[in-house]
Amino acid sequence: MTSDLPRSRPSSLFDLFLSFTILALQGFGGVLAVVQREMVERKRWLTQEEFIEEWAVAQIMPGPNVVNLALMIGSRYYGLRGGLVALAGMLTVPLLVVLVLAVLHSHYAHHPGVAGALRGMAVVSAGMIAATGLKLASALGKHPLPMWLTGAIALLCVVFVVLLHLPLVYTLLILGSIGVTLTYRKLKGRQP
Repeated sequence: MTSDLPRSRPSSLFDLFLSFTILALQGFGGVLAVVQREMVERKRWLTQEEFIEEWAVAQIMPGPNVVNLALMIGSRYYGLRGGLVALAGMLTVPLLVVLVLAVLHSHYAHHPGVAGALRGMAVVSAGMIAATGLKLASALGKHPLPMWLTGAIALLCVVFVVLLHLPLVYTLLILGSIGVTLTYRKLKGRQP
């Protein structure tokens, strides 16, 4: 398990910038799986539990989740400068790549091969997100709430978003409030 391995940290601001640049360039269709693998398993800058906590906060903040996460991880190690450097690493080179791809797409979007390739990438992206969700679920074993209750909340989340088409903000407010309240009560009950 990754929590048994020695902790590490970025060696410099340049290491932070380069790490997030490489992460962003790997994240076609979604970077969550890549960030989790790199930050927790490979670089060991965060434990699995810390990653899930940081990701949860990044989810509820306005803006792109992974950008929020980069800011939080960068500032964890180097304060405001680290947050800005991680943000620059996450956005600079990928922005240039996206601009080039946008120009190419405007010229070749009507080609059937391009449309098919984009549909194929969407399927792979969905699979990566599902696999990461299952991987992150392992940390729920250490959560104060029983597994059946966390599973029920996760299932309700899927129902709210997929079946009821509730906006994410309402889903977070409703289910997040329930999860936070139940966890708080459970932790409060453990105190002597």
